Amino acid sequence: MELLVKRAKRGDAEAFITLMEENKQSMYKVARGFLRDQEDIADAMSETVLKCFEKLGTLEKNAYFKTWMIRILINNCKDILKGRKRVLPTEEIPEPAEGESGDKALRFEELIEPLKEQDRSIFTLYYVYGMKAKEIAACMEMKESTVMSRLKRGRETLRAEMEPNRNGGYA
Repeated sequence: MELLVKRAKRGDAEAFITLMEENKQSMYKVARGFLRDQEDIADAMSETVLKCFEKLGTLEKNAYFKTWMIRILINNCKDILKGRKRVLPTEEIPEPAEGESGDKALRFEELIEPLKEQDRSIFTLYYVYGMKAKEIAACMEMKESTVMSRLKRGRETLRAEMEPNRNGGYA
C-alpha cells in the first residue's frame, strides 16, 4: 500500500483510484457504524475520497494512509450527524459485504442496537473492522483508555440485555 501512496502523492491518478478501491469496503463499514441512511453513507464516503485526494500531500507517513483516511471519514460522518440533527432511520439494511452473510451482519446490528451511538461506532470499528483500541482512539480523537472503558461498558450492557430476568424474559 505504501508504494501506491507514494505514486498517488506524485500525481498518479490510477494509484489513487486503486487505493480508494482497496479501502472501499472498510470505509463503508466504518461509515455504517456512524450512519444509518445509505445516502448519508455515500455522502460521507464521497467527501472522504475528495478530501483524501485534495490533502494527500499533507500525509506525513505513507504507512498511516489507512488510519489517516478513516479519521477523515469519521470526521465527515460526525459532520453529517451534527448537520442533520435528526433521528436516522434504521429500517434500511445494507447489502452484505462481499464474503459476509447478510444474516450475520443483521444479527450484529441488532445486537449492538441498545448501545449509545458513539459506542456502536466503537464496537463496529473494533469487532467488524478489526481496529485496535489505539487506532480507534486516534481516529475518534479520544484517549485509548476511554475506548477500552467504552468497550467494557458496552459488553456489560449487552450482557445485561441478553441475560434472562427472573420472569423468564430478557432485560
